[in-house]
Amino acid sequence: MDSPDAASPPAAKSAVGLRSERGPVLIAVMLCTGLVALDSTIIATAVPSVVRDLGGFSQFPWLFSVYLLTQAVTVPLYGKFADVLGRRPVMFCGIAVFLAGSVLCGAAWSMPVLIAARAVQGIGAGAVQPISMTMIGDLYTVEERARVQGYVAGVWAVASVVGPALGGVFSEYLSWRWIFFVNLPLGALAAWMLHRRFTERVGRTRHRVDYPGAALLTLGCTLLILALLEGGVAWSWTSAPSVAAFAAAVLLLGAFVVVERRATEPVLPLWVFTRRTLVGGNLAALVIGAVVLGLSSFLPTFAQGVLGTGALTAGFALAALTVGWPLASSVSGRLYLRIGFRDTALIGSGFALTGAVLTTLLDPASSIWSAAGAAFVLGIGLGLMSSPTVVAVQSTVGWERRGVVTATTMFSRSLGSAVGTAVFGAIANATLASRFANPPADVAGHLPASVDATSEVLGGVPTESATAAYVRDSLAGATHYVFLAIVGVAALGVLALGLMPRRTEQLTFPG
Repeated sequence: MDSPDAASPPAAKSAVGLRSERGPVLIAVMLCTGLVALDSTIIATAVPSVVRDLGGFSQFPWLFSVYLLTQAVTVPLYGKFADVLGRRPVMFCGIAVFLAGSVLCGAAWSMPVLIAARAVQGIGAGAVQPISMTMIGDLYTVEERARVQGYVAGVWAVASVVGPALGGVFSEYLSWRWIFFVNLPLGALAAWMLHRRFTERVGRTRHRVDYPGAALLTLGCTLLILALLEGGVAWSWTSAPSVAAFAAAVLLLGAFVVVERRATEPVLPLWVFTRRTLVGGNLAALVIGAVVLGLSSFLPTFAQGVLGTGALTAGFALAALTVGWPLASSVSGRLYLRIGFRDTALIGSGFALTGAVLTTLLDPASSIWSAAGAAFVLGIGLGLMSSPTVVAVQSTVGWERRGVVTATTMFSRSLGSAVGTAVFGAIANATLASRFANPPADVAGHLPASVDATSEVLGGVPTESATAAYVRDSLAGATHYVFLAIVGVAALGVLALGLMPRRTEQLTFPG
């Protein structure tokens, strides 16, 4: 049995307010969680519509990667600020930036503009999700979190059902732009609730923000994602730009490690990578992020481009993933109190691996129910992995470090999502580029040479044409390779959880 969280110190209790205020604050936190959950599910089903309107299929992975990249690299800063300034101002800042980015996304007139606007959204989301999880860790003990996780999981359930459905409805009957504008009322309500109900008192002391570390981390991760996404598309893998981008990313991230060793208050403390519970939890978060966004990016594309479904039906398939997740997450809260964090997460990793294998069995003759079933099983696995690892990480430290460790876990998940999407996008783009560059003779004169030829089956020409048939077959091959890659990542999740100890003890620090 994992050791329970130590009782909150007096300073921590005063920082988060009275126990009688926890109910209203929890509702506000759930609204904030719903804000991020809705946006993560609603855009996936609209990608084909966005591509038809703005073009740039080869660039569409950037809609996910740039959002996740800016989210990932800002999470450590927000975590540090939350421990220094308090949770309240950081959360308000995140909500405001996220809503501003949503407005810019809805007004975008080209794919590059939309990608830039998604980057702004990601900067805001970098605060919303980790600070929400940190606030739950502040307000509730390990035993109480077993119940609270069920409430938060319910938010994911509602958002996962409503999100893909709204994305499909907006794409088919209104406009994909509304998938961003729908964030505004939800975000405003969440901010209003927090303003009225959440109070905290944080001691003010002088702190030094690690701006050099933040800059090196941002630049290094950005170049890494750029190299992964554009390799094999904008330039060959062995070309000078590709080699230079990878080399610069390695140098910058190496310099980041050196700076963090010397920083008085590092933005990403290196001790979080030296404790078994934290290392295992962060690696599991990395895997979860990659698997979720890999499937979210390509399952709707498979459903619409290969199976020939509409956006609404494709949303149903993806909703199965995000319905299975919160259902399993609510169960995991009770399970990890009985058998421990690691064993609960290991059971989940088995389900996740099984669901990933099921996606590789999908082909043009499969039904949408088969796709939804595979996604549901995978969602169950991710739900059983996610909650126990987050709570385990939070349980190892006190209030003054909880923001940092929670932010590190969210950073790992976001980085996994960004890198995973980039790698999966590179696999799909390379496969499509190869097939479209060498089409059959009866198709060659009617097929664009770039991967944007996928528009032929994402709302372009009639499905019975030879060109559409070839594009559909190519897209089926590309998504199959992506699903195989997801299986490999899911298998790594099992190994990552093996690093976690069976018992979780609270860490001690000198001084």
